[in-house]
Amino acid sequence: MQVPDHISDRMETLKKKFKLISGYVHPEEKEERLAELRDMTLEEGFWNDQENAQTVNREISEIEFENERWKKVRQIMDDMDLYVMMFDEGSDVSTEFNQQLNTLESLMTDIENEKLLSGENDRRDAIIEIRPGAGGTESMDWASMLFRMYTRWLEDRGYDYSVLNFLPGEIAGLKEAVIEVKGPFAFGYLASENGVHRLVRISPFDSNARRHTSFASVFVYPVFDEVAAIEINPVDLRIDTFRASGAGGQHVNKTDSAVRITHLPTNIVVSCQNERSQHKNKDMAMKMLYSRLYQRQQEEEKAKRSELDKGKMDIAWGSQIRSYVFQPYTMVKDMRSGHETGNIQAVMDGNLNPFIQAFLAWKYKQMNESEQ
Repeated sequence: MQVPDHISDRMETLKKKFKLISGYVHPEEKEERLAELRDMTLEEGFWNDQENAQTVNREISEIEFENERWKKVRQIMDDMDLYVMMFDEGSDVSTEFNQQLNTLESLMTDIENEKLLSGENDRRDAIIEIRPGAGGTESMDWASMLFRMYTRWLEDRGYDYSVLNFLPGEIAGLKEAVIEVKGPFAFGYLASENGVHRLVRISPFDSNARRHTSFASVFVYPVFDEVAAIEINPVDLRIDTFRASGAGGQHVNKTDSAVRITHLPTNIVVSCQNERSQHKNKDMAMKMLYSRLYQRQQEEEKAKRSELDKGKMDIAWGSQIRSYVFQPYTMVKDMRSGHETGNIQAVMDGNLNPFIQAFLAWKYKQMNESEQ
């Protein structure tokens, strides 16, 4: 029995991709770096400097993850010959082989994507904030749909996440949701979602079944425990405590120790109600505030350095980045990369990878054009 043509074609494509990727993965160098880092953790006084210890441990985790992923890629590549042999012996292992090729393709796509993620903070953990736009219940419901979409994507990807804040709407949906995401390149991937998301559908809240347009804002920023370049004067903070409330489901613990911090000079407000301890909620809220202030500083510096040409869309808070149309047809379209699909249900179920890949390619192209 011969290997089916469609599987044979995929094998050849993935072999070429493997050869290309092998040129820049350098697992031997990573193993050497890993040994150096592990030796550091054994040095006397290493744990006295907690900030440095966290940095070293984060790099160890990243290299271990990358090395394990590469070992899995190599294993599947080696197994290809075994599957071909099974076909030659008359066994139809098409289903199992396709599943392995799907896994291989996904792993190698991640490696290719991460080559594009060279930003200073791309490797960091991330915080996602989701807020409805004007429009009352319609927009609040749309925000909750985005919340579900992102948590599905996070689960499929295997990222750890926790819901730091969840404020439900009076009738449906949510007023605000804040999610902390931990995992390799979390910020690098999720930065593609930063901006305003537009929904067009027949409203379930309209008795006349009219079509409505709703907006929700998604803000993604990298996580910092503390930023040396950012100074926060305690006098500039208003700290309020309140009882946690809301239908956060299994993700949110109801407590009497939720914390809201307002940075008075910038009017940035952060809050956390995930922990039972007021002290832990305050620490997490301060981490969020440092991250928000750092991101704000970076955006201000970028704005000072250059102005985008007319016609180019600014990837920033307040700009519409993606449109989701449920009626009169189905389509999700990204306004930056131009990537689109008619399978809107798959997207709402968390299939964001094609959009993230298209965004990374678009961003890379924009960076190259700006340097010319």
